Amino acid sequence: MDLLICSIASGSSGNCYLIASKDTKILLDAGISAKRITESLNTLGVSPGEITAILITHEHTDHIKGAGILSRKHDIPIYANNKTWEKMLCQLGEIKEHNIKTFSTGESFDLHDIRIKPYAIPHDAAAPVGFSFYKENLQISTATDIGSMTSEVLEEIVDADFLILEANHDIEMLKMGRYPWYLKQRILGSQGHLSNIDAGKTLIDILQKNNSKERQVLLAHLSHENNFPEMAYQTIKNILEEEKYYIGEDIHVYTALRETMSAIYNVRKKERCFYG
Repeated sequence: MDLLICSIASGSSGNCYLIASKDTKILLDAGISAKRITESLNTLGVSPGEITAILITHEHTDHIKGAGILSRKHDIPIYANNKTWEKMLCQLGEIKEHNIKTFSTGESFDLHDIRIKPYAIPHDAAAPVGFSFYKENLQISTATDIGSMTSEVLEEIVDADFLILEANHDIEMLKMGRYPWYLKQRILGSQGHLSNIDAGKTLIDILQKNNSKERQVLLAHLSHENNFPEMAYQTIKNILEEEKYYIGEDIHVYTALRETMSAIYNVRKKERCFYG
């Protein structure tokens, strides 16, 4: 059975991804307006009422903005760990009790035919998580909003068939840019965001540990101020080629845009198609 993924929005202004199988449709974060999410789902041929659940990585606004409205309007359960619920409940507005769902970080749970494992990540939030999604022998993993690539996170994502990987900023652009110093320090810190170089080194580590599968990577959460898609892609391409790994042969690399939906990726068939 096919497993699909599409980036609806990715970046500091809002994040939202659709992961779908025949029986299950999951929103990973809902950090843009409910209206825009609804319009995007309709473009993809999905009714908001078909959404099985909204999963929340952490409580920052660019990950939860539309979650409360979608839950109220379409009776959608929202899943987060207890500490994240404590921080975000007042931001979401009133949520029906039966739609307040919790999970324990590190413990897998099932939504219909998809198994989900939330795992801890280093970011400046209450209890942030990444997720891996499993269906039969397929794995999608997310590694965004991460200040540093730890051995624990690497272990969670190393076998992913499809990886959403943060490539937030070019370090020199960030240092020379107009952000205030405290914000630059936050982004560059161990609980901030991965740079393009960090992302490239992560892919080298993954390929050195497991180069036995045809892997797809979507570069995500690119900064509007301190990065652009061509730079992220070229930096990572250069890092890979220095170690004799080649895009299109050893790994497939794509870039998610902030304001535009990505292609729809079929993880099993290693295909991507465009809507419309």
